Amino acid sequence: MKRGLTFDDVLLVPKKSSVYSRSDVSLKTKLTRNIILNNPIISSNMDTVTESDMAITMARSGGLGIIHRFMNIKDQLNEVLKVKRAESIFLDNPYTLEKNNTVSDAICLMNNKNVSGILIINSKGKLEGILTSRDVRFEKNLERKISEIMTNNSELISAQYGITLEKAKEILHKYRIEKLPILDDKGYLIGLITSSDISKMEKFPNACKDNKGRLMVGAAVGVKSDFLERTEGLVEVGCDVIVVDIAHGHSDLAINAVRRIKNRFDIEVIAGNVATAKGAKDLIIAGADAIKVGIGPGSICTTRLVAGAGVPQLSAIMDCSTISRKKRIPIIADGGIRNSGDIAKALAAGASTVMLGNILAGTKESPGIVISKNNGKYKVIRGMASLGASFARENRKGCLDVSKDKKFQDITPEGVEALIPYKGNVSDILNNLMRGVKSGFSYSGASNMKEFYLNSEFIRISNNSLKESKSHDVKTI
Repeated sequence: MKRGLTFDDVLLVPKKSSVYSRSDVSLKTKLTRNIILNNPIISSNMDTVTESDMAITMARSGGLGIIHRFMNIKDQLNEVLKVKRAESIFLDNPYTLEKNNTVSDAICLMNNKNVSGILIINSKGKLEGILTSRDVRFEKNLERKISEIMTNNSELISAQYGITLEKAKEILHKYRIEKLPILDDKGYLIGLITSSDISKMEKFPNACKDNKGRLMVGAAVGVKSDFLERTEGLVEVGCDVIVVDIAHGHSDLAINAVRRIKNRFDIEVIAGNVATAKGAKDLIIAGADAIKVGIGPGSICTTRLVAGAGVPQLSAIMDCSTISRKKRIPIIADGGIRNSGDIAKALAAGASTVMLGNILAGTKESPGIVISKNNGKYKVIRGMASLGASFARENRKGCLDVSKDKKFQDITPEGVEALIPYKGNVSDILNNLMRGVKSGFSYSGASNMKEFYLNSEFIRISNNSLKESKSHDVKTI
């Protein structure tokens, strides 16, 4: 019988190091076969962890967020679009109205899309002017035509397609404007460059972006019913990677879903979850560009108790990496990670990235409201196989009737719901985690991911050693 190990069962053996400072360590890594991230942290596709707010912050930090699938297709596409429009070197398809629209139309669009200005075009797509939030701020007549208060094209500063970023910055600075419409040689609107996007580029130099300068984002789909329709919509709005989301990834359902998506769409696909080399191999053969590893290690997952199935997470990562590294397909360690030391151990074991849920839940950017209880602040976290998550999915379909529907009597939850202390901004947590991981690299004498994997050596420890690893014999303050 094999022996399984997890993060608390081992430590990394310190090695001679030539790393002068943590700032000398690069955390650049592969998410999938063709996607590179600037740090190895991605946020879990749970409905209490990742929607657009979380995904935006994750991408700006150099990682990635995976939008969960437990919403209708339209809403999921909108969440992806929010990420894609959060910043861009060149924004194609900017929001527009025509001059016969009303002030009310403009205010609704600005509020719904969270933008401060709208370009005004004619019916053929030629630029006619711009309307900003300052133009409508104190307007009392909401039925007034946009044409009466907009800045006309004759007074508007614009530029032709092909302008360099440096030249665009010069124009924005020279004329003290915030938006620079980009036109073709016939005056048709084809894009927009904004001063705020340029400022964000300078503020977040490690942000992960696509070839259009937009933040990268992933989204999850299931393996039944609408997964092809959902994938088609996600591809159309610019989603960078699809996660085939199923608890037991080494199944015909998952393998067939991966194969069908890869045959039909030109997009990177992450598949899982699995816990064995055979499971990873079968998904790689089906066409997966990355493998998600983890059966039951999550803090709110009870699969190992309910089903008696799973593999301790460190052993699962090491086993799956034996095949994934031969095939040059990255592994994502999903679940069981509680601190930066666990992240370092997961990477040393063969993972290229880690997926976090509990650590990122309870932050300002995670979905849900802040709850006040017992003089403290909390948010809800739940496993996607929990009873509450199952009820929520059916409620969204408009068919929630626990007393009459037999399928609710057949639900056996494999997750729990819990309150988690409110943690504030997720960027603070990410910065602390990355500093800790870089320390782990320096203790192994590594300045990058490849060196870390090659240099790392594990030592198994006893329960007494685990106690020794934590603060002890003192009263913490």
